[in-house]
Amino acid sequence: MKVSVGDFEVNCEVEGVEDGPWITFSHALGNNLSLWDDQVELLKDRFRILRYDHRGHGGSDAPPGPYSFDDLMQDAIALLDHFGIEKTHWVGLSIGGMLGYGMAQNHGDRLLSLTACDSRPDAPPDYAAYFQYRIDTAREKGMEGVVEPTITRWFTPATVAANPPSLDKVRNMLRSTNPVGHEGCCEALKRLAFGPGLGKIAVPTLIIGGDEDKGAPPEVLAEAAAAIPDCRHVVIEKAGHIANIENPAAVNAALLAFMDELTVTA
Repeated sequence: MKVSVGDFEVNCEVEGVEDGPWITFSHALGNNLSLWDDQVELLKDRFRILRYDHRGHGGSDAPPGPYSFDDLMQDAIALLDHFGIEKTHWVGLSIGGMLGYGMAQNHGDRLLSLTACDSRPDAPPDYAAYFQYRIDTAREKGMEGVVEPTITRWFTPATVAANPPSLDKVRNMLRSTNPVGHEGCCEALKRLAFGPGLGKIAVPTLIIGGDEDKGAPPEVLAEAAAAIPDCRHVVIEKAGHIANIENPAAVNAALLAFMDELTVTA
């Protein structure tokens, strides 16, 4: 379905049990809401689920960029308001988890918990430079030129060599992403700066990351987890940056254990 957010529309899906607590799923750069198919299947009998395409991704409109994390937070709040969601569990991967850090710091009253998958909280110079490279590559070669370098960066060498069908799903998401949306979100990522506010996060938090993630390596995520008062850190073996695609069983187990813990302590 399409929901108006300011002067453009965001594509989203709502599913699951009508009286369950809300979970909002937020996807990675160059992906769309289908990134979360396995996790929705896992949780739809217990939760009411909102998943959506970021501006300029999937079926959402692409307003002119550049974008900021403030823009992305405003989009998320507008969606929560549209559906009357007072509080939600937030589950995000990469830019979706980074957005979760921002939501927890600036709109913590709207969150029940935060799960950040493969999401570092800041952008050191080499990380910011990578997203300028993504912008330059897409401008020169189109989104097709971004596809294979991204696959190589995101996934472990073993998975790239095996080339399972799941990689084609990611390739198709990347090549179908609106270049305006891709560049707009790359600009936001170049300015990622949620590290200093991690200590302000008051909701229960789970940080998940692949043991071979080049963009959000385990030591970076361990440092982020140590800065958040109520945080767990789970390292996913044999996974790179899109851990829920590369090792869905381990990600599902970590997410389900976290949700079970929250249910017991509620």
